[in-house]
Amino acid sequence: MKKRCVPYGSDVSAGEFECADCGKKIQITSAKSLPPCPKYQIYPTQHTKKCWIVLSGQGDSPNDPYPNN
Repeated sequence: MKKRCVPYGSDVSAGEFECADCGKKIQITSAKSLPPCPKYQIYPTQHTKKCWIVLSGQGDSPNDPYPNN
């Protein structure tokens, strides 16, 4: 299931993701948890959504700890 705003820490399948707050793009090569945006440490007040937009891939893993977010 693809989601518009997948929270930091969500388990996801491989794919490309874009920070909903600043537009930074990352690629995840295997199923794992989404990290916080690398720019979050530098600009924490500009990261209010704290989530990623799924650009490609499967998005949320079936084992997502936050399946309803």
